[in-house]
Amino acid sequence: MQNIIRELEQKRAAARLGGGQARIDAQHAKGKLAARERIEVLLDPGSFEEWDMFVEHRCHDFGMADQKIPGDGVVTGYGTINGRLVFVYSQDFTVFGGALSEAHAEKICKIMDHAIKVGAPVIGLNDSGGARIQEGVASLGGYAEVFQRNVMASGVIPQVSVIMGPCAGGAVYSPAMTDFIFMVKDSSYMFVTGPEVVKTVTHEEVTAEDLGGAVTHATRSGVADLAFENDVESMLMVRALFSYLPSSNQEKPPLVPTDDPADRLDHSLDTLVPDSPNQPYDIKELIYKVVDEGAFFELAPDFARNIVIGFARMDGSTVGIVANQPLVLAGCLDIKSSIKAARFVRFCDAFNIPLVTFVDVPGFMPGTAQEYGGIIKHGAKLLYAYAECTVPKVTVITRKAYGGAYDVMSSKHLRGDVNFAWPSAEIAVMGPKGAVEIIFRRDIGDPAKIAERTEEYRKKFANPFIAGHRGYIDDVIMPHETRKRICRSLAMLREKKVENPWRKHSNIPL
Repeated sequence: MQNIIRELEQKRAAARLGGGQARIDAQHAKGKLAARERIEVLLDPGSFEEWDMFVEHRCHDFGMADQKIPGDGVVTGYGTINGRLVFVYSQDFTVFGGALSEAHAEKICKIMDHAIKVGAPVIGLNDSGGARIQEGVASLGGYAEVFQRNVMASGVIPQVSVIMGPCAGGAVYSPAMTDFIFMVKDSSYMFVTGPEVVKTVTHEEVTAEDLGGAVTHATRSGVADLAFENDVESMLMVRALFSYLPSSNQEKPPLVPTDDPADRLDHSLDTLVPDSPNQPYDIKELIYKVVDEGAFFELAPDFARNIVIGFARMDGSTVGIVANQPLVLAGCLDIKSSIKAARFVRFCDAFNIPLVTFVDVPGFMPGTAQEYGGIIKHGAKLLYAYAECTVPKVTVITRKAYGGAYDVMSSKHLRGDVNFAWPSAEIAVMGPKGAVEIIFRRDIGDPAKIAERTEEYRKKFANPFIAGHRGYIDDVIMPHETRKRICRSLAMLREKKVENPWRKHSNIPL
């Protein structure tokens, strides 16, 4: 028996060493943690239960029969984050460059199947050179098996991808179908085709970092939700994100007790909106001042900055925040911001997270670039997401809510549950100046008369009371009581039940 135990320990030690100490040292030299070290930082101490440590590939071509390493390039299993169950896989770059084989894919699929079965999130730590070429189509089939499970898990359990090294070719599509993608600066990249292929086909010269690095995807493409400085920071931030999320679509988000009173007032908000309608202000100041303890987990802060999204808590309960940002493009909705917000709204709806929407939007961004880019369909994504959404929806209009953008931003007409407006709100078909120049076109040559008409329009129409008269606004509230009124509304809506008509699935304008 002792001999068997010793042999087991030797096999375990070999598996834990992955591709060997020299390759682990090479990982460290690049500023990267090894696969198991990442899991140690991510999960609660001592909670990780590893599966399939002894799995090996089944390939015999190209000399692979003599190159077998236990675990086959991915560490899989489950553990806890703050005591809550989570499944995790961590690709090991020290073993065949983390390349995915048939056996490697089977390990990932096994934990995904169990995660769906028990209702627990999946976190994937990606560090792989792609499909294992020696296995040919078998490795491609492995990717497709993982993709299928990503789709089946979507909207059922949260899925988080952390890109911690290369992720190229077909490998990118699994993270793309997960709910959140985090990347690590200077050590991770994602692209469908690499710089060499790009140069051959399109004659463009571009570095891997510029083509698919963390900063590129966090600022230009919007593929990544957040980019972090190093592996440790990324793991700690995944833990922070996890604290806001339910384990599955059958649960509500975790409740975190707070000492921040639900009826707290903040009189500084009474002067947040400038007197001039054309002067910007930072909507994040409002968010920080109304949420629990000023804690806001913002997503995609550097992409489509004219809209702000993220998680916070109100009276201890998780909420999703969507807010127009007047500091950027005057808060206009455009293609990128519509897509960014629509995906977030749909995630919150899938996982029982109430939505709080702060509105200051002068309309959709005009211009040929937007029209040629399909703003009609892309803008409809956000409208569709809010209209389909059945979780509690509380909306606060702080200043401008013009035209179709007023409708889109969780208006009463899209089944907004509670819709508030500040006294500074301007709810109208368009801005006063534009409206007057259309209605009183004959007076355009008389600046004094136009100015007089503009002020008359502003007083008569650009205010919250016309909408209030029709019941489109439930109340005009003082800015300083915003937190109190939102918390009360969310408490009232806690047991809200509404169902959409039965259908196999909807056909969102993709």
